[in-house]
Amino acid sequence: MKRNILLLTIVCLALAALAGYSLGWLNPTRVQSLIRPTGFWAPLVYVALYVVATSLLLPSTPLNITGGILFGLGFGMLWTGIAAIVAAALSFAFARTLGQAWITQKMIGRWQAIDAEVRRGARFYMFAVRLLPIIPNGLINYSAGVTSISFKDYLIGTVPGTVLGILPPVLIGSSGVRAMKTGDVLPLVAAMGLMGLLIAGATLYRHRRQVADITEG
Repeated sequence: MKRNILLLTIVCLALAALAGYSLGWLNPTRVQSLIRPTGFWAPLVYVALYVVATSLLLPSTPLNITGGILFGLGFGMLWTGIAAIVAAALSFAFARTLGQAWITQKMIGRWQAIDAEVRRGARFYMFAVRLLPIIPNGLINYSAGVTSISFKDYLIGTVPGTVLGILPPVLIGSSGVRAMKTGDVLPLVAAMGLMGLLIAGATLYRHRRQVADITEG
């Protein structure tokens, strides 16, 4: 088990490093030039774009990195957190009401298993799954909406999980810009390491949960 955990951590750190390396494909000047003309409305434009993109099931990690690039660590966490939580609430509400039949049909054969897993873990499951940047937040939001989890438990797990989950990519964005300007790569390395640890922790939780289910079964 210790060997598997170590191997898993190394793999997760490698994935986090790859995510950080992808920052080189982003041009901070170009990204900022798209938002800067909106002036005072820049944060609201970012939040709106984030909500739309998440609702369309686009990956959220590049958006989180962009938040760090645009606004720095502090305001990047603020606006990205607001955007992610608003998107989570709206997508859940849509899936629970208007879109439930459509989403259930699209996920036929899968949502029952997801419902069982969510029902067992409830709040902590929602917290843990938010730490996995490889899963689009939109998919998590819609999936939770068609399960039996209550909106209260959904938010209790989602809010802290979202805040902790977006910290590494936002930090990668903000520290990546600093590294390009000053050559100080230590914060960037720390951010990638933190992302790897969060991924390893969340993955280990899901693995132990599955093992426990098999044992109980």
